[in-house]
Formats: sequence, structure tokens, C-alpha cells
Amino acid sequence: MARWAWTQLTSMRTALMLLLLLAVAAVPGSLVPQRRAGPEIVDQWIEDNPFWGPILDFLQFFDVYTSVWFSAIYLLLFVSLVGCVVPRAIKHVKVMKSPPPRTPRRLSRLPESGTVVLEEEGPAPEQAVAQAKAWLKKRGYRVADHSDERRPSVSAERGYLREIGNIVFHFSLIGVLVFMAYGGMTKYTGQKILVEGEGFANNLVAYDSFTPGTYFNADQLKPFSLKLESFDAVFERQSETHYGQPIDYTARMEVREGPGAEPAEEILKVNSPLDVHGVRVYLVGNGYAPVVTIRDGEGDIAFQGPVVTRVQDQMYTSLAVIKAPDATPDQLGFVGLFLPAAVEGEDGVAVSVDPELLKPQLILNSYYGDLGLDAGVPQNVYVLDTENLTELNSRTNSNGGITLDEGQTYELPDGKGSISFDGVRRYVGLDLHYDPGKWGVGVFAATALIGLAVSLFVRRRRVWVRADTDEAGRTRVEYALLARGEATGLRAENVALRSAMEKMWPVTAPESDNGPEGEGDPAPRHTPGSGV
Repeated sequence: MARWAWTQLTSMRTALMLLLLLAVAAVPGSLVPQRRAGPEIVDQWIEDNPFWGPILDFLQFFDVYTSVWFSAIYLLLFVSLVGCVVPRAIKHVKVMKSPPPRTPRRLSRLPESGTVVLEEEGPAPEQAVAQAKAWLKKRGYRVADHSDERRPSVSAERGYLREIGNIVFHFSLIGVLVFMAYGGMTKYTGQKILVEGEGFANNLVAYDSFTPGTYFNADQLKPFSLKLESFDAVFERQSETHYGQPIDYTARMEVREGPGAEPAEEILKVNSPLDVHGVRVYLVGNGYAPVVTIRDGEGDIAFQGPVVTRVQDQMYTSLAVIKAPDATPDQLGFVGLFLPAAVEGEDGVAVSVDPELLKPQLILNSYYGDLGLDAGVPQNVYVLDTENLTELNSRTNSNGGITLDEGQTYELPDGKGSISFDGVRRYVGLDLHYDPGKWGVGVFAATALIGLAVSLFVRRRRVWVRADTDEAGRTRVEYALLARGEATGLRAENVALRSAMEKMWPVTAPESDNGPEGEGDPAPRHTPGSGV
């Protein structure tokens, strides 16, 4: 039973089925949120789907790529490929060391065959076979002499690269699986938002979000640092239909590759990531960060600094959320819009008409009360939960909304404090990827393509040539060809061999049954069929 199970597991059919099953098993990872990408999203999904949520959680659908069933398929596929390819490679090495097969007794039964009769001044049978052997060697065949006492003959074979390419292809698949697994265990991905003038050190606490590999260790983090010196954006100005669309983004970064290392200025663009100690740094977003100062009811600074906003449209109308949990006697919160080029619309509501900083303006509603941060429950920094807050300013109450131009200060009602709009800075969103297994995956993917191309285009061929003398004492050369696998191109090889013989030796008129039907020109005989 064990031998039968091993035979079934290591068959190529089983490997293909497991490969298909692995692709199907990966589908749930795209249909439902994954816990490693965002635990809070998974918790919310389970809460919104009280019936299916617990069931899918029990079946590990929220941890597809680390689940027991996905890992089992992955490991079975790996074992199946190894058990299939290794014996096959050993067998092929033995075949390559063995000589080409002996000359069959009846060459005329093979799919492609022919006979040429030399004139009386032509070479003897031994010389003809030797010359044919030399031609076959020159054409890339591996040859072996199988002459007997009566008739000299030679066998030749080529196309061993076809099977080598096939084996290389399957070994490359194993290499891809190995390095994908290695990368999945050791890689990490992180996101960071940097405001102009701010820096970032590569450690866990500095990331805004971080997704580690299965066996990630914090010691893997290389001690480099980045700083955003400046950010420039170029927008379309000539075309009316595409006015305001971005053309180019350029971030000037200061990079230090280690403690005490000299800073180096690097240019970061959308399609030109930085590479620092194998960590790829991508520019994935940008926007405006208005600088504000919030003072509480006692006149103390409760918050001061840039506020990262979320871009909402092509004109960089941005959502701004500001939280001041240190304000006293009440915590303060603000939510509203940042407009880089504010213009009052027909309905009296300001809108942004350009992505450039032409007339920056902050339009805010204010709240006071409990922001909910003291409970220790994580919150989205871009969302202000107003459930436990009291509205202080808005367009719908008597205090009205807050509208601030750059350099202005607004005093909050009821002595709650003030807010000042001090200036604007740019920010960039960075994606940092580290995957030590990707180079191995790339190399083995390339060798897989090479191996596949070789296995598709190289043809396996066998040729036999035998000579003797006929009743008139002339040298008679008989030959045949056989294809291993499909017979594509075998006829062309037959024609090439026949043409070479006619050039090497003085050949008499061919026998009537050696030409194709209905033609009088000399040509090799073709017997329909595909095997012996």
C-alpha cells in the first residue's frame, strides 16, 4: 500500500492536479480579508456576518496562506515534484551514458526511410558508412558503430537536450516553490507616511503599518534611515481636457545606510524605487499636510504640527481629521476639508479648483468631549468618532463652521481654546518591501522558461545507416529515421540526409519504389505512420 501511494503521489498527473488545487485554494485569499493584512478588518467582517464569519474563521479562511490545508497542498506538491523529477533525472543520465540503440533488421518499416545505390566508382560499404558517420557527427548526432561481419552500419541519436530542458523546467518549479516559501517566512512589508523635513528609522515602532512573514525576526531590520527633504509635483497645464492631472512626482530623499554613515541624496519617483540593503522603497502616494496649532481652554498647546490629509479628488480636496486628546478641560476634535486652491462656489460653498497651493484654506467642524483614546482601543487616525462628542462648530449650528486661511487663528466658543493655521507642507506615502526570496524566484522562473523553450523546440531524432553490396557489386546504402515523440520535422531531416548522400557520392537513378507517388525526381521514401 505504501509503495502504491508513493507511486500515485509522484506521478506527473498528481503533480499537475496538486498545482491546480493550489491555485484554487488561493482563491479565498482574494475573496475574504486576511488577518495578517488587517486584523481589525477581519473582526469587522466577522461582526457584520454573524453566521458565516465564525464558520470561515474556524476553517482558517482568514489565514489562507498559513492554514493547515493550504500548507498541506503546498508540501504535497513539493514532495510530488521531487519524487517525480529526481528519478526521471537519474534515468536520463543513464540513458545519455548508454550508446544509441542497435540498427534494426528491417529499416524499411520505420516512418522515414530510403535507399541509395552508388555507381561502380563509388566508395565501398565500409567507407560509405564512415563518411555517413562523419556527416552525422557534424550535424550534432551522437553516433555508435554497430557493424557486423557482413554489413557495416552506424546508429545515431540527438535531441537529449529536450529531456534535459523538461527536467530543468520541473526542477525550476521546485526552486520557485522553495524560494516562495522562504520569502513567505522571512519577508516583510511596511507603510510609512513622511512629511517634508521628517525622518524615518527602520524599526518596528516607526512604521504606520507592518506585515511580517511567518518567521520574521526583528533582527532582520537593517539599521538605515530616510528623510524627506522635499517633494515636487508637476501637473498638466496645456490640455483643457486633462488640466490638473499629475505628470510627474519627484521626492528628494536623504538616505543613511547605517549608524554613522554619511547621508546621500537620492531621487525617488513612482516607477523608480530606492534600494537600501535589499529593501525596496516605493513612492505610492502624496498629499498636503497643513500645519496647525491647537491651544486648550487654559492657553496651553494641546497639539502642534502637520496634519496628514487624505486626498479626495483630482484637485487635491483633502479630508482633514485633527485630534487633541491632551486638551483641558475637554478633549478637542476637528474634522473637515483642506483646499489647496479655494474658490467660493455658486452655492456659497468653497471648492478647490487646482491641485497647486494657490490659496490654501481649512474648513472645519469642531467637537469637544471624550475622543475614546484613553480606553486603549486602536482608532483610525483618519476618522473622528463623534458618538461621545459634543458639536462646537459647524455650518448647522449657531457658532458656524471654521474657515481658516494660512496664518489665521480662530478662537473656539465657550473658552474651549483656539486653532491656528500656520502653513502647509507636502507628504509622501512609502511602501517598503523586503523579500530575500524574490531573487531565487526570479532566477528559477527564468530557468523554467528556458527549460520549457528547449523542451518545446528541440527534437529527439534517431538515424540508422547501413551499407552492403548488391548483385551487381555496387554499394547499396540503406537508411531510416525515427522521432521520439511527435514526428514534426522528421521529413525535413530525411530530405537533408538524402541530399547530403547525393552530394557525397555518385548515386545512380533511384529504384522506382523510392520516389514519392506521381513524381519522377529522386526523393526519400516516406511511409505514413508514427512508430515501430
